[in-house]
Amino acid sequence: MLVLNYNGQDMNLFYELLDALDLKRLSENRFEGRNVNIGSPNIYGGHVLSQAARAAILCEIDGKKIHSLHGYFLHPGNNDLPILYEVEQIKRGRSFDVMRVVASQKEKTIFIMSASFHLGEEGIRHQYPMPNAVSPDQLQPYSKIFKDFADKFGIQARGILSAEGPFIFHPLEYYDPFNPGIRPPKQHLWFKINGDLPADRPYHAELLAYISDFNLLITALLPHNLSFFTTPMKIASLDHAMWFHSDFDIRGWMLYEVESPAAANGRAFCTGKIFTAQGNLIASVTQEGLIRKM
Repeated sequence: MLVLNYNGQDMNLFYELLDALDLKRLSENRFEGRNVNIGSPNIYGGHVLSQAARAAILCEIDGKKIHSLHGYFLHPGNNDLPILYEVEQIKRGRSFDVMRVVASQKEKTIFIMSASFHLGEEGIRHQYPMPNAVSPDQLQPYSKIFKDFADKFGIQARGILSAEGPFIFHPLEYYDPFNPGIRPPKQHLWFKINGDLPADRPYHAELLAYISDFNLLITALLPHNLSFFTTPMKIASLDHAMWFHSDFDIRGWMLYEVESPAAANGRAFCTGKIFTAQGNLIASVTQEGLIRKM
C-alpha cells in the first residue's frame, strides 16, 4: 500500500528497517518487533509481512529456505505499539516445512500468515520473459518526480516516497500523481535498497517481502483517473501471497511488473512479477485489496 508522511525529520529509513528486522526473541517461538513509521496512518502492510517472514525464518531449524507465504491483514496496525509474533510449526517434513505466524498488538490479532519452506532440489526450469525495459540509470527517481509535482502544491514528501526512504524507485511510466488521467492498469518499477546490507544481516527474502506490498493497489486506480492525492478514498490490503522462485541478491536493481486484471465489488485484484536486472524471474506476488471512495 502506498503511504506518505508530510512531517518529521529527514533520515535514511533503510537502516531503521534493518534494525526493526532484528526481532527481540521472547521465547523459542515468540518474538517482538517494532514499527518503522514511513508515513502511513497505520502500520505499512509490507512491514508486518517482512517481520512475520523473519519470525518464521528464525524458527526454521532444518536449513530449508522460504519459498512461499500467504497472509491476511485482519485489522490496522497501530504505529506506536510493538508487534508480537507467535510461530507455530504446522508441518515438519523431509522436503517441506510449514509455519503459521500470528501477529498481534494488545492481544488483538492484526495479521496471520502461513509460510512454507523447501529444502531445494533439481527439476524442470522455465520462466516468464522479462519485459524489454529501459535500464534504471536512464530514469529519474520517483522521489524527484513526486517532488517536482508536489512543489506546486507546497507539499513535501516524507517516508517511503522521499529520497530518505528505505528503497529507491525508478518508474518506467511517467505521469502526474496529482492528475493521473486514464491509463492501462499496468506499471513497471525499478527498485533497490537505499543503503548497504551487512553480511551479518542476510535479510534478502524479508526485504523483498517488505517491498512486494508497494505499488500494487495503486495500479488498480490507473484506468479510473483516480489518485488519493485528489480523491478521498480508503485503500487497504486484504490479503497477500508471494512465491520465491530462486535465490537472489537484494542488493541489485530489481524490476517490479505490476498489473490489475480485475476490480469489482469494492475490491481490486493485483499481480506482480519481480525480475533481477539480469532477467531472472525471482518472485511472483498476488494481492486483493479494498478500494473505497469516501
